[in-house]
Amino acid sequence: MDSVSTTPAALIRAARQWPDHPALVDTQWGETVELTWSALHARVVDAAAALIASGIRPGDRVAIWSPNSFHWPIAALGVHYAGAVLVPLNTRYTAGEAVDVIERADAKAVFVSGEFLGADHAAELLAEHRDALPDLVVRIPLSAEPSPVPDGALDWPEFLSRSTDDTRTQADARAGAVAPDDLSDILFTSGTTGKSKGVLAEHRQTIAGSHAWGSNGRLSTADRYLMVNPYFHTFGYKAGILPSVLFGTTMVPLAVYSTSAAMDLVQSQRITVFPGAPTIFGTILDDESGRATHDLSSLRLVVTGAAIVPVVLIERIQRDLGVDTVITAYGLTEASGFVSTCTPEDDDETVANTCGRAFEGMEIRLSDAGEVLARGAMVMRGYLDDPAATAATIDADGWLHTGDIGTIDDDGNLKITDRLKDMYICGGFNVYPAEIEQTLARLDGVTESAVIGVPDERLGEVGRAYLTLRDGTDLDEERVIAFAKKHLANFKVPRSVVIVDAFPRNAAGKIVKRELA
Repeated sequence: MDSVSTTPAALIRAARQWPDHPALVDTQWGETVELTWSALHARVVDAAAALIASGIRPGDRVAIWSPNSFHWPIAALGVHYAGAVLVPLNTRYTAGEAVDVIERADAKAVFVSGEFLGADHAAELLAEHRDALPDLVVRIPLSAEPSPVPDGALDWPEFLSRSTDDTRTQADARAGAVAPDDLSDILFTSGTTGKSKGVLAEHRQTIAGSHAWGSNGRLSTADRYLMVNPYFHTFGYKAGILPSVLFGTTMVPLAVYSTSAAMDLVQSQRITVFPGAPTIFGTILDDESGRATHDLSSLRLVVTGAAIVPVVLIERIQRDLGVDTVITAYGLTEASGFVSTCTPEDDDETVANTCGRAFEGMEIRLSDAGEVLARGAMVMRGYLDDPAATAATIDADGWLHTGDIGTIDDDGNLKITDRLKDMYICGGFNVYPAEIEQTLARLDGVTESAVIGVPDERLGEVGRAYLTLRDGTDLDEERVIAFAKKHLANFKVPRSVVIVDAFPRNAAGKIVKRELA
């Protein structure tokens, strides 16, 4: 496979090498949308041309706030094809959280979902935050009979109709001008200070990671990839969409995970590749009656991670689902999601108990304090508008300080043993307690708070908030959780609340969270 180092170049090659091979199949919206690689390329050119016709310039930032559907890769690749920078937004954000990222990224356009699961993000944004939004807001219709387009938005078909022969020609020229060291995306990841950080990734960094991931999984045109990992996340975007473009693998998106929906697609679409959080495979394995009525024999590769993976889970995936290859990996947004991985040749103990060896193009080592350091092709350019945080994270020798504590065995396998940061993982999503603590500080009567992750059978870990209250304050768990739900994405909301008289502290006066657990 000839080398490419930008996403437009990868898409152009895919359309040339596999023009009639299915690139994407989406069965979710009342009728099946099936696009070959040549057809997907044409849709992407239309999206890029429509962006250009709407005034988007090279280097402009464009946000997407929408669940997995065929629109997402068209929009995302269209942003890149127009020479612009992609800004994915977590679909679990509240409108306020989404607007905060849109403003900080200085996005010049927003693709946003319409009615979906009882919410209408497009209508909500335009009704409550129009002054904070860019001029171009594109509504992605996800229901069979969408509601009227809210004032101030273009519907998806209307947006694409802005494409002309002239702007399509301009789009092709823009795509050819994208350089490997141009920014490809800004992914926002919460920080331990409570303020999310925008991770700046270049095309060459993004492509290096996506190629290493796909090569390790031995992706090919024979594969059909069930995409339950959200596209806004590195797992869905850089380990999903982009490897598929690089290796000609067919994408099958799923917006809302359920065991039945996933098994239906595995059977009907003859899915071969199925990455996801460990909890996903636990739900399928526990649904014995559902599995008995589905043919899952096409599955050949499962990739999981983001939490502790029991050896018995690996064994059950292989035995009960008949999957030959199970791989675990470790990464973080600051490295495009790729630091280390197991390989198809590794045994169950290695896959379950370690994160494998460094990805091709990466190297890992431990600091004197045992912190995991990573260096190589996938490490970010830095943080958006935050040179101090960048300097604190990437040292003078180019080592990325991950904030995780680990060990490396004689075979080079990395094992994460603890976290320097307080981050925990809920259902596959990183949660940073400081952000939640700052939110709870706005609740009248709360004098101080500390949030930790506690074990949960279904989600891996969930939040527990410990609070001290002002004298005379009448607050209970229900009211605290309701307040959190109003201001935070669901995965950040604590599942339990404990009122305490005082916090355990060290000599410096800092709260000792491990004593709370």
